[in-house]
Amino acid sequence: MNFLMILPLTGLSLIFLALLFTPMEKVFPAKPGQRFFRPAWIMDLCYFLGQYFLWGGLVAYALGYFSYWLNGILPAGFRQSVAAQAWWLQAIEVILLSDFLIYWAHRLQHKVGFLWRFHKVHHSAEHLDWLAAHREHPLDTIYTVGIINLPAILLGFPLETIAGFIAFRGIWAIYIHSNVRLPIGPLRMLIGAPELHHWHHDLDRDAGNYANISPLMDILFGTYTCPEHEPEKFGIKETFPKNYAGQMIHPLLPDAVADKIFKPKATQAGTENQKPPE
Repeated sequence: MNFLMILPLTGLSLIFLALLFTPMEKVFPAKPGQRFFRPAWIMDLCYFLGQYFLWGGLVAYALGYFSYWLNGILPAGFRQSVAAQAWWLQAIEVILLSDFLIYWAHRLQHKVGFLWRFHKVHHSAEHLDWLAAHREHPLDTIYTVGIINLPAILLGFPLETIAGFIAFRGIWAIYIHSNVRLPIGPLRMLIGAPELHHWHHDLDRDAGNYANISPLMDILFGTYTCPEHEPEKFGIKETFPKNYAGQMIHPLLPDAVADKIFKPKATQAGTENQKPPE
């Protein structure tokens, strides 16, 4: 797909998502008064454009590369029996399988330092809305997309099922990040909602709610939380760059190098001016 094709698709996608989610955020706001052009809006727009123009192809290539090596691992008869199932049954199986896998993969992103250095790019957003959902480091995206889709490919689920699931999960991910609060009562124990994922983005790195489509895994493994109010603050506690290029580069560097390059100048000056104890 060349640039001339990507450009109008990107514009149409941006308009479609804005028209779909902005009215919901205005009528059912989780944080009333949050402006459309809120702080860091431009940076999240850069992430949106980066996914379409730069990183989407990289993620698709990585998925295709690993898919090629997985196709022949399981017996063809088993894979054919999986593909022969009714579409609705395939959909349920793919959702349950991917939710289980992404739950544990997501918990690891918060517990393992190497994974967190890339995942914290996503959590650096201090304002949540439909656009903030696109704030992801491409290597973090490859990790997540691989965990979600490669096992389904290995088992023999047809590409039509997987493609439909990818489209659904993409819209769902944007919805649960949106500045929307639509309390659904007891159903929130079965169906994920923005109010659950907003608490996952709380300033506390271990706030819970690691599941995506359904919170069942969080309930089963003791990480479910959903107070009746919104978190006071989103974001991360670590010092982190406030620009797109910095957030792309920072996770790739050793901590000592990254801290020296990206530490705020005022902090560096204060450290240098401190006299050693006598």
